[in-house]
Amino acid sequence: MKFVIQRETLLKPLQAIIGVVEKRHTMAVLANILIDVKGQELRLTATDLEIEMISMVSLSQPAEDGVITVPARKILDICRSLPDSALVEISSESANKVTVKSGRSRFSLASLPAENFPSIDGNIGETHVKVSQKAFSGLLKHTYFAMAQQDVRYFLNGMLLEVSEHNLRAVATDGHRLAMANETVHGSVGVTQVIIPRKAIVELMRLMEPTDELIELTMGTSHIRAVLPQFTFTSKLLDGRYPDYNRVIPSPGANILLASKDILKSALSRTAILSNEKYRGVRLQFEEKLLKLMANNPEQEEAQDELEVNYTGKDLEIGFNVSYLLDVLNAIDGEAVKISLANANSSALIHDRDNDKNVYVVMPIRL
Repeated sequence: MKFVIQRETLLKPLQAIIGVVEKRHTMAVLANILIDVKGQELRLTATDLEIEMISMVSLSQPAEDGVITVPARKILDICRSLPDSALVEISSESANKVTVKSGRSRFSLASLPAENFPSIDGNIGETHVKVSQKAFSGLLKHTYFAMAQQDVRYFLNGMLLEVSEHNLRAVATDGHRLAMANETVHGSVGVTQVIIPRKAIVELMRLMEPTDELIELTMGTSHIRAVLPQFTFTSKLLDGRYPDYNRVIPSPGANILLASKDILKSALSRTAILSNEKYRGVRLQFEEKLLKLMANNPEQEEAQDELEVNYTGKDLEIGFNVSYLLDVLNAIDGEAVKISLANANSSALIHDRDNDKNVYVVMPIRL
């Protein structure tokens, strides 16, 4: 096997797939990437047995076909260290050695047999949908922060993706807050639900570009596959039954606050400075045309702030984890936010004032 490639052309896909390679692995070959050359196409594959990512690159110069594996982080570090405009020649004449040349630099890397490199079966499932990269990236961005981390309810450590007629919905919750976002898609039939692991969501978000180019999603009983113009991404799904999120989303309450997102975010950030570092609690007092924010900590320090807002409803006092509120405000794209409450003990229903296709729920805490 032998091929020549521009350093930048090789570096970009290497950087894209390196996140899949585990530093701690059960099989030595999982520390490697698979390099497969056929004709004028180069395929780079990384896997951790849960996720597989394949990058396709077109070669501009004639190449010799072949399949090898090389240490992932070493080949990436070599590419990073070379000058921007360098040409890289990669060749292998034996099953256990790969040579990398560029200018006067020469590297000899250990290889492992390509036939030992694991791959995920090509037949994933029957549900296919198409959505733009920009829309799918937005869907993930608006919800990922609400996923649980290392929860014993392992299915909460992922994101629910639900496909129904012309709609793709993402839902994430850790039991204290919930985020739900919707996007219009093409090609969906029936209703399908899958739970995607946290690591897969993070890697997918890194892959997405803010373009109108379509991404094709295929969902089955155990895997999901995303096909992009230059990448094929496959991940195992989490087993389990996701909670009925519709039961968590409250009906809009009669107590409604409308406020500037940025002004509210600034006030919450200021007040949070003196909140309890463990519980991050902030007390909110809702009054006519006024919102008061208060926080204190075990050192007997206190913070208070007031905002003029558009509030209609009864006077209320309620506590929230300020980090959860700030996460929601950071996820909202619009300039104004709408918060509705049924009473002083109810969850807050939050969304963009001018767009309710993305919905957020934050449960109150006792202060």
